[in-house]
Amino acid sequence: MATNGQLMGFRQGNERQIPLLSALPRPVYARAESLGAGSWTPPHRHDWVQFSYAISGVLGVHTAEGSFFAPPQWGVWIPAGVEHDVATSMRAEMRSLYVRKEDCSWAAERCRVLEVTPLARELIKTFCLLPPSYPQGDSSEARLVQVLLDQLAHLPEVGFSLPLPRHPRLLGLCNELIENPSQSITLQGWAERLGMSEKTVMRLFQRETGLSFRGWRQRARLLSSLSALEEGESVTNTALSCGYDSTSAFIAAFKSLFGFTPGELFKP
Repeated sequence: MATNGQLMGFRQGNERQIPLLSALPRPVYARAESLGAGSWTPPHRHDWVQFSYAISGVLGVHTAEGSFFAPPQWGVWIPAGVEHDVATSMRAEMRSLYVRKEDCSWAAERCRVLEVTPLARELIKTFCLLPPSYPQGDSSEARLVQVLLDQLAHLPEVGFSLPLPRHPRLLGLCNELIENPSQSITLQGWAERLGMSEKTVMRLFQRETGLSFRGWRQRARLLSSLSALEEGESVTNTALSCGYDSTSAFIAAFKSLFGFTPGELFKP
């Protein structure tokens, strides 16, 4: 798994323990955690789906396919069997749902970042109060679980992910930019380092990541800004550290990706 620039600033503190479960006691299992600054897990996988939802703080989920980030009120869907690790830069409140594969056969077999709607948020909150072995059959608890699953199936997907290329040399350049998002290397500069034409690099980038070079670089810079903003860094300093010459340009790009300005997303 790529290191992603020390997980884009997220892996800095204590290792979290992974629950020792051989199987889920019910179709859905809840885990509520208050995480300290810099909490992280080592890479692991399990036989059930995981949906990690950030009530506060920013979660970073990292896989061989790329990195996925959940600011407050978003969550990361992780398919069964996918190796991943989860990290936070600052303190965070996380709610994780573990779901049996057979109870969410509708889900895509890829990691996704999903917006948690107000209804889903209340359902998750209520479900987390139930005991692990809640009543099944024609019980109110079982009906709540079914409504929760129905809501999870229709949560809107958002683009808070950073896909990584498999091409070794291109991956190396991408990791350089993740480690230092302010660097101003151009597409021409990348092409020269790879010994390719600009058009070839553009095609390779699109094929490997599904994004243009410019789109990928902008997303990498914006996602790298989340941990700094969460730590209370000013918008101006964050913009400069991410390679933006203009604070207004950074705010506009940030709102275009996240749907909120930095001030709206990270309210005091």
